[in-house]
Amino acid sequence: MKPDPSPPPTPSKPAQALPTGIWVLGFVSLLMDISSEMIHSLLPLFMAGTLGMSVALIGLLEGLAEATALIVKVFSGVISDWFGKRKPLAVLGYGLGAATKPLFALASGGAGPAMVFSARLLDRVGKGIRGAPRDALVADIAPPEQRGAAFGLRQSLDTVGAFLGPLLAVGLMLLWANDFRAVFAVAVIPAVLCVLLLVMGVQEPERPAGAPRTNPISRANLKRLPRAYWWVVGVGAVFTLARFSEAFLVLRAEQTGVALALVPLVMVAMNAVYSVSAYPFGKLSDRVPRQRLLVAGLLVLLLADIVLAMAAHWGALLVGVALWGVHMGMTQGLLAAMVAEHAPADLRGTAFGFFNLVSGLAMLLASVIAGLLWQNLGPAWTFGAGAVFCVLATVALGMRRAGVGMRAA
Repeated sequence: MKPDPSPPPTPSKPAQALPTGIWVLGFVSLLMDISSEMIHSLLPLFMAGTLGMSVALIGLLEGLAEATALIVKVFSGVISDWFGKRKPLAVLGYGLGAATKPLFALASGGAGPAMVFSARLLDRVGKGIRGAPRDALVADIAPPEQRGAAFGLRQSLDTVGAFLGPLLAVGLMLLWANDFRAVFAVAVIPAVLCVLLLVMGVQEPERPAGAPRTNPISRANLKRLPRAYWWVVGVGAVFTLARFSEAFLVLRAEQTGVALALVPLVMVAMNAVYSVSAYPFGKLSDRVPRQRLLVAGLLVLLLADIVLAMAAHWGALLVGVALWGVHMGMTQGLLAAMVAEHAPADLRGTAFGFFNLVSGLAMLLASVIAGLLWQNLGPAWTFGAGAVFCVLATVALGMRRAGVGMRAA
């Protein structure tokens, strides 16, 4: 790989603290993730065991839910650019997510499956509505020289919620003798607090006076998204192809002899590493050439895939899972910061919407490929294919023409 010709950036205010709004958005994500994961970590068992739903129906629900979120993300980003406002859509998205939480606790009897189905779809609609405007709002609030740290911090706090939620759910299930509905009812509390914190704690920057309102997805505006932005979108998709769904980490854990009751702790471990590493690597991305950090993240994922392909014991599995979490911490906030960097300020919502859509479709494709390889050739081939995609992505980064699609900041 040719060395990055751009020197590392030198922030003008290295000691400057992140704006309060970034911290608030981080804790908003944390609270909603605690609420969501308290429910989602138990929902498959609740649907199959308590409500008697078939596995095929559960799979259909999950597929429709994720597809819905992907589609809505694009439109919400476009709408936030059209109106020049991010916060109202973010409040709507988080509010809709919070409003669905009581439905899970109330689901029972013959109407239970329909109620869960509706709640799950509406929850994903809320996630789609808030995603792109929230990320655009982070970019609007954070100074340009601190965007890596800002996205890293938000991602870190979000991931703290992703492992605290299942832990809290497990603890309450043990305390209340497997009372699913009681746990789901408690999950309403952090969801409501999340919305209140967003409403009262975040002030959106004012749109410049006299800024014209135009269609963000008109041909003229789409042409304003530079080649550098589309390069980042492509890199994000390739990264996703190399990583596929984290559900395969859970399946691999079961194969290596981890007790069934302890298998969910694999995701807790991965998210713990992810949360601890995301903010430091986000800050680092503001100070070193970002292409080098991307390559380093791919090499960590490559090593994780190799370890997981060869793992025959839970100790090796944990090493691979930890490396996976480090990779996530190194790259996810970085890619978000790069989207913000290369998109015009008035098109950031649209830019995040398209980025999320392409990455989500790549995740769907990657997971289908991984599942077919797993079923027909075995888990080693699944993680081996991920390693191959890592190599291809590293080569693509190395072949990128100097100065195209990347600035060192």
